[in-house]
Amino acid sequence: MLYRKLGKTGWKVSVLSLGGSSVGGAFGPVAEKEGIRAIRTAVDLGINFVETAPYYGSSKSEDILSKALRQLPRQSFYLASHVGRSGPGQKDFDFSAAGVTRGVDESLQRLRLAHIDLIQIQDIEFAPVTQIVQETIPALKKLRQQGKIHKIGVTAFPLKALRNLLERAEVDAVLSYGHYTLNDITLVQMFPYLLDQGVGVINAAPLGMGLLTDKGPPKWHPAPAQIRDQCAKAVAMCAKKKANLPRLAIQFAASHKSIATTLISAGSAKIIKENIRSIEKPMDLELLTEVSEILRPIQNKSWTSGRKENN
Repeated sequence: MLYRKLGKTGWKVSVLSLGGSSVGGAFGPVAEKEGIRAIRTAVDLGINFVETAPYYGSSKSEDILSKALRQLPRQSFYLASHVGRSGPGQKDFDFSAAGVTRGVDESLQRLRLAHIDLIQIQDIEFAPVTQIVQETIPALKKLRQQGKIHKIGVTAFPLKALRNLLERAEVDAVLSYGHYTLNDITLVQMFPYLLDQGVGVINAAPLGMGLLTDKGPPKWHPAPAQIRDQCAKAVAMCAKKKANLPRLAIQFAASHKSIATTLISAGSAKIIKENIRSIEKPMDLELLTEVSEILRPIQNKSWTSGRKENN
């Protein structure tokens, strides 16, 4: 396993990290025992950055994670969780000082930990940037002073939302998803600024939240038909050639040295092992060229998320 520095945090994190949405059931049901086995396999094989959220399976992800990590030395992993969102609806957002303070305390209780290494304000595109700057972050800084959290990060789908926030506040890390994949590399536009500011870069969803897999995206996936259809063509081409598209996608994302870690959600030990083996093998450049040609019509095309001013 390779490790890279996460901004100015002083942490060296594995280039592949484990996302908790799968064990929370986002892509289909996962048995608790299998979820625990997946998490422990990841840490045993060198993954030292694990992410979860109350939003994932209505806190199921945090519950399973607490059981999986209970027998592991605390210094063997960095744990990230989220505040600000607890479900899919508008009523499930709460970026208030009281809300995020309560959220951290509840996560600590579920995780059975004394502190959370990185708390990320989830999906900031659904909140006014002034609230994040004037209320959410100050509340988290108080929790950091109390030792309940160590670092503060933010997540968003629209890159504009991240830029708007970073112009007004300092954070330790940003998590961007869906913007450094085989079909979308717009995240590169932010690398010079992020590196200059010492902000750690976490890249999530290198498989496009299912777009670049044989199973395909779940029903809730927000991608428009053109993106879905073109990705399906790439999947079909690789299937015909008996080529491994997910492996290529993971290799592609993890290869960029400006990205500290690529976050991949997996609900089984088998998939964890396959993902880790992916980065141990050389990238098939011929396949990369063929896939890129198929995805060219949708390259860097995306969709909106959150408030209008954040897109």
